[in-house]
Parts: sequence; structure tokens; C-alpha cells
Amino acid sequence: MAKRRAGKMGGLLFGAVGMLLLAFVPGGTESVFAQDEMFDLVIANGRVMDPESGLEAVRNVGIRGGKIRAISSGALKGKQTIDAQGLVVAPGFIDLHEHGQEPRNYQFQAHDGVTTSLELEAGTDDVDKWYSAREGKSLINFGVSIGHIPVRMKVMHDPGTFLATGDAARRPASAEDLASMTELMEKGFQRGALAEGMGVNYTPAASHEEIVDMFRVAAKYGASVHVHLRHAGLKEPTTGLVGIEEVIAAAATTGAPLHVVHITSMGLKNTPELMAMVKGAREHGLDVTTECYPYTAGSTALQSAIFDSGWQENMGITFKDVQWAETGERLTAETFEKYRKQGGIVVIHSIPEEAARAAVANPMVMVASDGMPITGAKVHPRGQGTFSRVLGHYVREEKALDLMTALKKMTLMPAQRLEKRAPVFKDKGRIRAGADADITVFDPNTVIDKATYEQPLQYSEGMQFVLVNGVPVVKDGKLVDGVFPGRAARAPIAQ
Repeated sequence: MAKRRAGKMGGLLFGAVGMLLLAFVPGGTESVFAQDEMFDLVIANGRVMDPESGLEAVRNVGIRGGKIRAISSGALKGKQTIDAQGLVVAPGFIDLHEHGQEPRNYQFQAHDGVTTSLELEAGTDDVDKWYSAREGKSLINFGVSIGHIPVRMKVMHDPGTFLATGDAARRPASAEDLASMTELMEKGFQRGALAEGMGVNYTPAASHEEIVDMFRVAAKYGASVHVHLRHAGLKEPTTGLVGIEEVIAAAATTGAPLHVVHITSMGLKNTPELMAMVKGAREHGLDVTTECYPYTAGSTALQSAIFDSGWQENMGITFKDVQWAETGERLTAETFEKYRKQGGIVVIHSIPEEAARAAVANPMVMVASDGMPITGAKVHPRGQGTFSRVLGHYVREEKALDLMTALKKMTLMPAQRLEKRAPVFKDKGRIRAGADADITVFDPNTVIDKATYEQPLQYSEGMQFVLVNGVPVVKDGKLVDGVFPGRAARAPIAQ
């Protein structure tokens, strides 16, 4: 760090409080701290990468009170010190799409570098209850949307648990139903829901008018709508392109921000066309974003409305491309009917590798896992390995994108998607003085996913240290027992 006399930019400052040091980083980020200041924790000698400022340099990071307080090329004093030489020091990853909001899922996510896990597609019908169930008990930060699916299920007394299986999937809403849904959605926003969740493919009986009405509610509260499109696949008139047309139109006419979830499993081989739709909407002034996971298979409940009829032709697959998660077996016509009556999770092998690669490489497309709750030994690997797979496979091995771009898609862009509605995200997704000390420290030469379709419950490798609000939850590549530093990531509550 350059040192000059007091009165000269970037130098030593002298005053009544004694000697201060001023450290500058690109993009205007700076931190002022006393020369003898003691920090709770110092991350020393790491390759700090901040997508907001563009900083990529060896720096020392001082943390105190759960916040980043100093970024300096000079030495810092800490009660504890992490030697990060040879490692990347990045903002903690923000997962916009994680259904498994439970302690076991959080452990796998921490090993994958995630510091904030959000359930924004399905959401909840009771925001207060959802947050209170996790307060003080969470390894990582957590947040939720008010969800159209669970709200519709509640209003229509649907017997399903996670997804609709009865009237909420298959019955059009009455005027009374719509009024009740609107009331519950508004209450959710007033209680601090981060966004509006919507899964139109799972509620096919929801009319276009109903969807527009729900977009209007989100627009009223400045909330983004995180949508699983009405259609996924290749057969007209029920293609992913038709599905994205519906919600872009709803966003344009209501003013609600739109976020299209897992664009690859919606578009399949037509994913480039769907991404072009998002790009075009953005270029014409609409607030539209999207995300992907780095896998060639999707996953959902076999008993959901997605499998009601025509799914084979629409997705270009057949029974053998559907895998029963619990046993790993590929289905036949007979086992399809058997397991559909039983109900459970399947893995759907339907996404071309070139579509997955194109989305991961596109700097406009965020990374999100769509991880599923862990209820047994078998589940899709995406909830355990998404972020490490992007860094290890697509950045290091495939060179499909550079490291800074990948980090931006995992940190800054998700934070920016939510920060207008929830200002708490203005201090996430960045390495700068004053930001939350949610930090991931990893080895770029070894980071890789280990979860597979056959053995999905395996921790990713290469995440050496993961800090949540300044508290290590992963240390030397291993989980730290007995710590629960995760906090609610929530929009302001109406007074």
C-alpha cells in the first residue's frame, strides 16, 4: 500500500484518533482503519476477487462484528488469521433457487461455497412461520418468497405437500379464489417476502388472467417474480418459447420484474432461443433475468401435473430417460405408473450438453442450483455440487468462461436481482469495506463437484474456508460443528 504524508491522497492520516491507514482498491472501494487496529479475523495473502469493483489482487481482509472492515495490501492484525496464500477469496455464493431449506441441505451447500440459500421459485404461504422456523438454527443465511403454488394450494385445500396434486393443479380459480390468493400474496409481501414464486407448469389450470393478476401484486411491492414457465419442451404450441412469451408479456404490462428459473430445462435444445428472448427484452428496457444449473438433467415430483399427458413427445424423451431417484433405476411404462401412484422424486435426463454449456457460459445467466430436499440416499446432485461444478468443470476444465465472470454470476448478480426489494442484499455478493463477511475461500486448482447421479450425497472439494457473517462454517475443508451464524435475508416488514 502506497504511503504518503497527511494531506496527500492515499497516505497516512494523522489526527486526534492517532495514526490511520487508508487502503484503496479499484472501483472506488476503500477502507480506513487504525494502524494498530485488531480485527476478529484476518484472511491473509489471498487472491481477492470482487466482481463489483473488478479487484483481482493479493490482499488482506480484516473482519470484525460480522462485517468486512478492511481490505489492504499491508499486514493486518487479527485475533485469528487464515492464511489464504494460493487461494481465491470471493464473496459467498448466493443461491436463488434451493428447495432444500433444511440443516442437512445447508451442510452440503456450505461445502459448495454457498453462504445464502433462498427458496424463491416455490416459496411459502406463511412468511413469518417460515422464517421463525430457521431463526438461530441455521448454518447459512436463508430467505423465501411468497409462493403462488402454496398459496393456491392453501386456498383450494389441495392435498399435496410440496407441489399441487389436486384442485390447485387442475381446477380454474373462481373470483373468490382469486380474491383470497391476492390477500395472501399481499400479506406475504407485507411480512418481508423477498420475491414472488410461481410455477405455472405445476398449476396448468391457472389462467393467463390469473398469472397477470399475480404479476400485478408483485409489481405493487416492487418484487421480482421467479417463474417456472407454463411450458417446457419442443412441441408447438407448448414449447418453452411459448411459456416465456407469456411471462414477458405479463412483466411488460404490469411492470413487475421477471426472473425465469432454470432456463435450460425449459428450453432444452431451444435454450439459445429462450436466452435470446431474455436478452431482447432487456435491450428494450424490461427488467428480465434468468438462471441455470450446470447439469443435463432436471428433477421433480413424478406425481406432479408435468407428467399428466404428452410429456414424452414434448420433451423429446421416453420412460428410459426418467430415473427413479430412490433406487436409481430407469423407468418403464409399468414402473412409471407404479411410482406415479406412490409419489416421489425423479431425475429427468432431457437437457442437451450444448444447451447446458451455452447457458453456463452466457454472462447474462446467473447460476442457481434448484436443489431438492434430502429425504433419502438418492437425490439430484445439483443441490450438492452446482457451484463447484461450474468452477471446476466449466471454468477450469472446459474453459467455457473465465473465473471472474463465473463468480459474478454466483454473487453480485443474484444480490443485484434482489437488492431493490430487499436492501440487505446491497451488502452481499461483494468484497468491500462495510459488506457482510459472507466469504468463500477456495482453491481454483482443485475445486470440483463430487456428487453424481449414482452417489449424490458427496461434498464438493476445494472449498477451504466458508464464512457466514464472519463466522467460519467450513474450516480447512471441513464443516465446523455447533455454529449457527446464518441470518434471515428478508425484505422490510410493513409497519
